Amino acid sequence: MPRTFHSYQPGDGHRLAHDPFNAIVGPRPIGWISTRSVDGIANLAPYSFFNAFNYRPPIIGFSSIGWKDTVRNIEATREFVWNLATRPLAEAMNASCASVGPEVDEFMLAGLTQQASTRVTAPRVAESPVSFECRLSQLLQLSAADGTPVDSWMVFGEVIAVHIDATLLVDGVYDTAAAEPILRGGGAADYFTIAAAQRFRMSRP
Repeated sequence: MPRTFHSYQPGDGHRLAHDPFNAIVGPRPIGWISTRSVDGIANLAPYSFFNAFNYRPPIIGFSSIGWKDTVRNIEATREFVWNLATRPLAEAMNASCASVGPEVDEFMLAGLTQQASTRVTAPRVAESPVSFECRLSQLLQLSAADGTPVDSWMVFGEVIAVHIDATLLVDGVYDTAAAEPILRGGGAADYFTIAAAQRFRMSRP
């Protein structure tokens, strides 16, 4: 029996209860980004458009819809930290996405602890089991296919220091499931976790 498709052109609207784009491209890892302003104020915010893009040097990136405090701080200081958002930290992560002024320290707002980084001035989230200290490599404004600028900013950073809770290393291999990372899914409030039971293995041909 042939399948029936719901087809649409994004510019004309999706005609659904919720835009399915975020749900289809997912679950997505969370870019929980900490920065420090030139005035010394710490900032912490989650971004669901985030991923890794290169091995050597290791490069990660996230997209900010709108020119937010995080992007402003990174442009000024050329550095940031990515912190792994986990299931035990989900509520704190959610609290850190509150829309507040640049004078507000989201670490305090979310009840989290700043931990000094080793190579950048931006603080790490002490409660997070994994952190990447990064230096800005590229900051790009996105554009539509016709060249029209979009109010979204792509931030790429080279990872210059990595911190991993030693309990997550088993015989020298990072245990993804043990870290309990949370991932952004579809719908207005959907998140997912990773469990060992969901693991399967395939070797490259």
